[in-house]
Amino acid sequence: MPEAPFLRVPEHARTYRYDAVDREFLAQRIAEFRGQVRRRLAGELTEDEFKPLRLMNGLYLQLHAYMLRVAIPYGVLNSAQLRQLAYIARRWDRGWGHFTTRQNIQFNWTRLVDVPEMLEALAAVDMHAIQTSGNCIRNTTTDEFAGASPDEVADPRVYAEILRQWSSLHPEFTWLPRKFKIAVRGAEDDRIASRTHDVAVQLKRDPAGAVGFTIHVGGGMGRTPILGVPLFDFVPEAEFLRVMEAILRVYNALGQRENIYRARIKILVRDLGRDGFLALVQDELARMPVEPYRLAPEVVQAIRAHFAPPPFAAAEAVALPADPAFAAWVRHNTRPHRQPGYASAVISLKPVGGIPGDATAEQMEALAELADRHGFGELRVSHTQNLVLPHVRRDELHALWQGLRAAGLATANFGQGTDIIACPGLDYCALANARSIPISQQISERVDALDRAHALGELQIKISGCINACGHHHVGHIGILGVDKHGAEAYQITLGGAPGNDAAIGELIGPSFGYDAVAGAVETILRTHIAHRQPGERFLDTYRRIGQAPFKEALYAVA
Repeated sequence: MPEAPFLRVPEHARTYRYDAVDREFLAQRIAEFRGQVRRRLAGELTEDEFKPLRLMNGLYLQLHAYMLRVAIPYGVLNSAQLRQLAYIARRWDRGWGHFTTRQNIQFNWTRLVDVPEMLEALAAVDMHAIQTSGNCIRNTTTDEFAGASPDEVADPRVYAEILRQWSSLHPEFTWLPRKFKIAVRGAEDDRIASRTHDVAVQLKRDPAGAVGFTIHVGGGMGRTPILGVPLFDFVPEAEFLRVMEAILRVYNALGQRENIYRARIKILVRDLGRDGFLALVQDELARMPVEPYRLAPEVVQAIRAHFAPPPFAAAEAVALPADPAFAAWVRHNTRPHRQPGYASAVISLKPVGGIPGDATAEQMEALAELADRHGFGELRVSHTQNLVLPHVRRDELHALWQGLRAAGLATANFGQGTDIIACPGLDYCALANARSIPISQQISERVDALDRAHALGELQIKISGCINACGHHHVGHIGILGVDKHGAEAYQITLGGAPGNDAAIGELIGPSFGYDAVAGAVETILRTHIAHRQPGERFLDTYRRIGQAPFKEALYAVA
């Protein structure tokens, strides 16, 4: 284990701090799992007997090794935790980690015998792997700019933490019909693909200024992609947990456990209809007492105190250096901040030709140091598989960029065509039908060349290696799904998907493409966009204006 100074928590890091009860629980859980691992290694447990035990501790069995998925609640990290993740990557894995679309991190080359020690190393910095797998409520995600963005109604991290405490080891919801995913946003702008979730929560204020919630239900990707439908327009803060509990109770009772493909809440909502599902939730609410579920203002305030703003310094507007590469990074990878003189900086984990979402131990350590130096020791993981320093003085952006460039982390492509989301695919995952990583690398290089010549602008390409849609391909402007076609890898392409306020499920363009042809097909699609676009038009705008026909003709025209 690292020495205590290595595990120092930054003085101003705004992450939820565990107490003695939390830490004692983790110690007991690790000791329990250590015994289960010992019994598995000794042959006293079969793999089938061990499977539910390991899944409850975030451990998967993939193609080549076990994979440990670590929870990063609502994507918030401090620099000490990131250093510890780097240590784990170097000590027990192969020197890197993979950040996921659920704002977590995965270690893909885990030895079973090492897992208890890995869990102890996580617990030393108040981290764990509980509820990162299995049919339970998974990590609640939120906006990576939470607490920093000027368009927030209120800080969604507060309510994501309330949901974490409510859902962790909830006795009724440990064995749901299927995994369950919740997203919380604090702004009108949907930056978290909220309607693709089982439950989507949006913070609002009533005319008197009190916080409440709009709730959508029944979203999800996978085999049957569906966007969530509005269930409640405004739930008062005090009623929040009571309503969430009622939704989960209805799903837990009626979700189709006998059929894995129909077990998600999206199927239940679709079959019952929005009004039918709402009626059942209201019936459940009528049976539930009010006071035991009331979210008291003092509880909210106590949790909000953990997310108080860091000690911002007065900062005046500054003229940034005129370096073209730095200017491009500022243009693409910084976002406005609610505090004058500050910005949020996105650290792309998508170098051209690289593996989306991967970071080496050395890069994680460099980022931890940069976070301490320029960002109050606080970082965020985004659902787009990037990292964020939420609070950076604008007059320190150039120094930050120089540090990122030295670490190989200064790619200026956030929201651009090479900022590709991709799952690990068949290189790692036992469920995958096709590779995602090399396809993303090939496409990234082609898109980069086109972008340099034609300035493609905002473009979202998303790749999944199987129908489970971990790469969010259904809501990509260009979505790519790997399938098995007579024993060979093939790739279906959808166009016109979108994850935000204009959310849409992409439309299948036509027959699939082979492994060697899919990158060329994406280039053909983009060249068609270039030929038809109007000034200032994004790919999605062009597609929605002209429809599928020109793209299909370009892709499938017979010479």
